[in-house]
Amino acid sequence: MKILYYLLLAGWYLLSLLPLRVHYVISDGLFLLLYRLLGYRRRVVRTNLESAFPEKSEDELKRIEKGFYHFFCDYLAESVKLMTIGKENLRRRMVFKGAEQVDEVIESGQSCAVFLGHLCNWEWVTSLPLWVTPKAQCGQIYHPIENSDFDRLFLRSRQRLGAVCIPMKDTLREIVRYRRENQPVVIGYIADQKPHWVNIHHWVDFLHHDTPVLTGTERIVKKVNHAVFFLDIRRVRRGYYEATFKLITREPQKMADYEITDAYFRLLEESIRRAPEFWLWSHDRWKRTREEFNERFEVIDGKVIAKDHPDNIPAPPRKPWYKFLK
Repeated sequence: MKILYYLLLAGWYLLSLLPLRVHYVISDGLFLLLYRLLGYRRRVVRTNLESAFPEKSEDELKRIEKGFYHFFCDYLAESVKLMTIGKENLRRRMVFKGAEQVDEVIESGQSCAVFLGHLCNWEWVTSLPLWVTPKAQCGQIYHPIENSDFDRLFLRSRQRLGAVCIPMKDTLREIVRYRRENQPVVIGYIADQKPHWVNIHHWVDFLHHDTPVLTGTERIVKKVNHAVFFLDIRRVRRGYYEATFKLITREPQKMADYEITDAYFRLLEESIRRAPEFWLWSHDRWKRTREEFNERFEVIDGKVIAKDHPDNIPAPPRKPWYKFLK
């Protein structure tokens, strides 16, 4: 409904106009609500932390847990502010280091893939067009929100600085279109979420877990031969971040299968261990296990198929035609 969309937009826009210091006061109140009163996903967060850091004491885990909820509420407030924050203000608060490497790749005629995680404020990464050459079209892969009104709101906020949002299902099609148009691109991929069962083709040792990971991103960058960077984001202080480009490869087609994916998760784990409170611990990341996968699925000609799938169940033996005459 258009009326609902414009009401939501007006509310978000007006709230976004508040100074960030006011947003952080709201964030502090939200922390008390989510963490103290509602206990939002605390069991998931604590289980993830305990299994990821078995070497840490109870006091250390408690500190990380509280730090995560404080950060998560700040992330929500900062995401609202993204709707109207000024370009120069955001350039001071979200600093990209090593962006000249991206410009060099673009000038050479090659495009870039940027791997990042749900670490620090990934929404503010959409300000990358303020830092790289205007010759490149910046973009990010995203999951459309089921509610179309909310989806339009987030698209309006995420795309206001020049980066485009590409639905995950259209990733390869859109990248190929840009290549046909001779338009270099810098595409961001957040690839640390858990894959659907049928998309599990590789496992990595990640934060003390045997972890199924998405590999479609690697297949795409190999197919289109994009230079691959990891974006290492750190929080300097409240409301200020630094994102550093780390080159993984400019020749992805020469990398072994899953080598890029392994490098990405290795670098992401290093970033998380440096400041674990700034990763998205409320995500049930390790819900899928290898044991359950082996019990329920099998790989046939490179495709993951459920063992009870009709294609896997042999048809009953056919009776000779004369049996039906009896």
